[in-house]
Amino acid sequence: MRLFVAIVLWLGLFLLCWPLAVLALLLWPVVWLLSLPFRLAALLVEVAFRTLRAILLCPARLLGEKV
Repeated sequence: MRLFVAIVLWLGLFLLCWPLAVLALLLWPVVWLLSLPFRLAALLVEVAFRTLRAILLCPARLLGEKV
């Protein structure tokens, strides 16, 4: 569904201002590549917090609490 919405929005932009739509189409891979390090950093932070949560909740799990 997201892909369909993206295509419809791009087609609307293409009808309104085709040079801007073509520029957006050409720059999208560059933006995606530039965002990869930030996605990786977010993933690492999420993994760190999940690990910390698992360590802190380990005693409760061992005692039989449902967490």
